[in-house]
Amino acid sequence: MKKQPQQHSSRGCPEPRPHVAPSAGGGPGQGGAWRRRRPLSLLPFLSLRDYGFCMAALLLFCLGSLFYQLNGGPPHFLLDLRHYLGNSTYLDDHGPPPRKVLPFPSQVVYNRVGKCGSRTVVLLLRILSERHGFNLVTSDIHNKTRLTKNEQMELIKNISTAEQPYLFTRHVHFLNFSRFGGEQPVYINIIRDPVNRFLSNYFFRRFGDWRGEQNHMIRTPNMRQEERYLDINVCVLENYPECSNPRLFYIIPYFCGQHPRCREPGEWALERAKLNVNENFLLVGILEELEDVLLLLERFLPHYFKDVLSIYKNPEHRKLGNLTVTVKKTIPSPEAIQILYQRMRYEYEFYYYVKEQFHLLKRKFGLKSHSSEPPPKPEFFIPSPLETEEPIDDEEQDDEKWLEDIYKR
Repeated sequence: MKKQPQQHSSRGCPEPRPHVAPSAGGGPGQGGAWRRRRPLSLLPFLSLRDYGFCMAALLLFCLGSLFYQLNGGPPHFLLDLRHYLGNSTYLDDHGPPPRKVLPFPSQVVYNRVGKCGSRTVVLLLRILSERHGFNLVTSDIHNKTRLTKNEQMELIKNISTAEQPYLFTRHVHFLNFSRFGGEQPVYINIIRDPVNRFLSNYFFRRFGDWRGEQNHMIRTPNMRQEERYLDINVCVLENYPECSNPRLFYIIPYFCGQHPRCREPGEWALERAKLNVNENFLLVGILEELEDVLLLLERFLPHYFKDVLSIYKNPEHRKLGNLTVTVKKTIPSPEAIQILYQRMRYEYEFYYYVKEQFHLLKRKFGLKSHSSEPPPKPEFFIPSPLETEEPIDDEEQDDEKWLEDIYKR
């Protein structure tokens, strides 16, 4: 029998041949040969192998769906992370609200450095704790930053047993919770230009702030009149204890820790402070750029600092903030400033290091920094918070990825 040429479809595939039943007697057909029976298929253009692949894929999908349901959906950590970062998920619309304690820090310590805007931040935290429902743990002890081993153990025990999520704040040098078997919390802090911090403290101890001079005279009842009205230039140039080391070595111990060498001006304490900043502090901000500090805190820790910038900018809150400004502050002579700068060289090295890290952090979130290199000499002025710059569009894509990486450290 002469073979008929095959007709091809427009796609170049052979047309399916019609099924021909064998002869009634079971013998060969008209052509003297059996026609091969094609498998029955709902989709005639699929081969048996393709059909098998489809069934296997469907089976895997069904098994995966069953596994998904039995295990409660995707990992809670991923859902919480997406919800925190603001991405829409199925759980957001159809499931229970996210847990109060997210996989982000539920234990935060703000070991605030004196005269670095801490009272302004504490005022904000009191408002925020009522609004967001976290536990603000404060201390009435303001003048004991150095603790014995037993005092450290007792304080860490008291902090660790506080209801979570909590934010603990106190003027205290860095505490290593893990040394005593506790869970290490996340630290935050703010520092400022060292000479400006010193001047603010010098006059604050003598004359207080706009809340009332009498209020702070009560805090320094043993200060003699000649000491209270001691000229700042005389104090510096004549090397009074208050205006010389180790009194001027003030900021670094807050980050170095409780070791006795942390109170000795030198490279050891400086390097240890830098190490702790890198390993234990989520953010160390610069008071001169306070609005940017609050913006980043709101971004990193929304359960504590959400809406903090809008509260800070509220005119009513600004009135309260202005009451904490130190009064009767004067600027020393250039000679006295230069001496202070030399005596505080380790403080400035640390300040510039933190400032550089803070500016790198700002750039990750598209905020402009006003200077990329530290000035050769300190900027001696009474700083006011800088206005927050507009974001830089081409760096915003790194925002969420970097934030996720923070909590993997």
